[in-house]
Amino acid sequence: MNLKGRDFISTQDWKKEELLYALDKADELKRKFKNGEPHRELADKTAFLIFFDKSTRTRNSFEAGMTQLGGHAHFIEAQTSQIAHGESPKDMGIILSSYGHAIAIRHDLVPGEGNSYMREVAKWASAPVFNMQCDVDHPFQMMADLMTIREKFGQDLKGKRIAVSWAYAPSYAKPMSVPQGLIMLMTRFGMDVVLAHPPEYTLMDEPMAHARKNAEENGGSFTVVDSMEEAFRDADIVYPKSWGIQSLFGEPEKALEISKKYTHWICDEEKMKLTKESSIYMHCLPADRGYEVTDEVIDGPHSVIYQEAENRLHTAKAIMALTM
Repeated sequence: MNLKGRDFISTQDWKKEELLYALDKADELKRKFKNGEPHRELADKTAFLIFFDKSTRTRNSFEAGMTQLGGHAHFIEAQTSQIAHGESPKDMGIILSSYGHAIAIRHDLVPGEGNSYMREVAKWASAPVFNMQCDVDHPFQMMADLMTIREKFGQDLKGKRIAVSWAYAPSYAKPMSVPQGLIMLMTRFGMDVVLAHPPEYTLMDEPMAHARKNAEENGGSFTVVDSMEEAFRDADIVYPKSWGIQSLFGEPEKALEISKKYTHWICDEEKMKLTKESSIYMHCLPADRGYEVTDEVIDGPHSVIYQEAENRLHTAKAIMALTM
């Protein structure tokens, strides 16, 4: 399967077979990494990593991944580049792709901006464009999540129940891309996806439409409930995470004030008792400990957060190796 030159802006853009092919590659690269086998598949190649927002796992998985593949990643903070002075996506896409072999972008804090910006860069770039998280999707995180779920439950995920739930956090109004990415991707693999949130925390229309269609086409289900407890009942996987109110991203103080009504939306041991005995707790990190989740859960036997975070490296490397 030849994926060279392909953009990776949303998992929805790729066929299911292509995503599985990339996961097979991630498995291979993970084995080689664990065994200390060199795998310099991108020797002398360059990726430009452009960040409009802060990052730990994403930046380091891409930088470490490029080094391990034999290439080099350039970290570019948008505010310290000419982007801050209004340089166009067209100019940047053309020029940076003439300097190297991929352009990766994180632009996730403003609904309606990030995904459009990336697709405009991709329109003009001759090198593949990668979405390191936007307002709509977080595809590399989603691939790591799917890889982790397959490692825990096997390749046939049909009928597995995943609860994608809003959770309270006081820190900031977090992007909507993780829950949106989860409902779009997991419904493609025949899973029973349950989305739970208070009434103010609805997701974007397009990801919701994709989730419904994907569930219908792949033999799973997609339901929306207004109770974390209802979503957790008999779940195989729980993914409780905070996100902001779509209409209030420009008014963060107002959004955080509304969120205080829902401090009881926390993943604790009582809620985990509603899940299956073999269930796993997932989070893209960083989690707001004591608010989104208790220490007893995130550090407990159900948690797979560190395996999940490690898989960010292997899935990033797989996509880069296949497309660059």
